Amino acid sequence: QLQLVESGGGLVQPGGSLRLSCTSSGSTLDEVAIAWFRRLPGKELEGISCITKRGVVNHYPDDSVKGRFTVTRDNAKNTVDLQMNSLKPEDTGVYFCAARRPNYLCSRWPNDYAYWGQGTQATVSS
Repeated sequence: QLQLVESGGGLVQPGGSLRLSCTSSGSTLDEVAIAWFRRLPGKELEGISCITKRGVVNHYPDDSVKGRFTVTRDNAKNTVDLQMNSLKPEDTGVYFCAARRPNYLCSRWPNDYAYWGQGTQATVSS
């Protein structure tokens, strides 16, 4: 059973950066596509981007993060990271990593993901 754990959230000033990390226990991440989602206050869960097991990145249609957020994976370290730069107060929310079942491709739909982390809070405020 794949269990995901996010880390790296916290409080940062506007314009700052955070690097969120997703790792696993129970099984490794190298055979699964991993996506990052976020839930902003009062809004539904939204996809940020997803990376396949081969490292192909799929960006989801949200212009607000384009060019600022980057997802990478390091199978040797068993991590998938979300680098968030030029953060804005409206990026404040809970960030989740999620995994599809092995050998499934990326999807923008949360219901397609079988495994979820508990989420990590990112707060952008001066």
